[in-house]
Amino acid sequence: MAYPKKLLNDNESVVLDLNPHWRIFLGPFALLVIALALVVVVVVVVDQVDTVFEIASAIPLALALVWFVWRWIVWRSTHFVLTTDRVIYRSGVVSKQGQNIPLERITNVAFSQTVVERMLRVGDLRIESAGETGNQAFSDVLNPSIVENRIYSEIEKAKERDDMRAARAGVSVADELTKFERLRAQGTISEEEFQAQKARLLGQ
Repeated sequence: MAYPKKLLNDNESVVLDLNPHWRIFLGPFALLVIALALVVVVVVVVDQVDTVFEIASAIPLALALVWFVWRWIVWRSTHFVLTTDRVIYRSGVVSKQGQNIPLERITNVAFSQTVVERMLRVGDLRIESAGETGNQAFSDVLNPSIVENRIYSEIEKAKERDDMRAARAGVSVADELTKFERLRAQGTISEEEFQAQKARLLGQ
């Protein structure tokens, strides 16, 4: 299930939406295989087995199925999301937990992988940010090196957008000042009115 768009801000779009790595299924899958093999041995291989033993052998299989389904629900409800504005981590099935790290506050991103994790293309990601959030660690991130690069890329894009907005705002202020200077020269507005408009535009 994708991250809900209704939780995004205006003009914000999703760049990456990642669920935990599939290795979280290894434990329940292994138990499921073992439990299924046990049922096969009891029902098929062993002759003249009692019904009680058949029912007893099915209990581990049922527990393994419940565990597998629960892990799947957790997997579907856990999101590591990179947007054009922030990094979001959301988890929880019944009760929800979430973290939001604005891109402009991120000071450093690093990842770590063991040899086995490199083979599985999974690892841990650590994000350092200014403010109360501090250092945040995220585990079971798919392709953490790629995610790291995408975060830095979005940070640069966000800075470029901020610079463009600031430049447009500067041009707008200059145009407004020029307009009021022309009106003052024409005598349409007084010197006091011009100075008041100038102070407003410059935030004085």
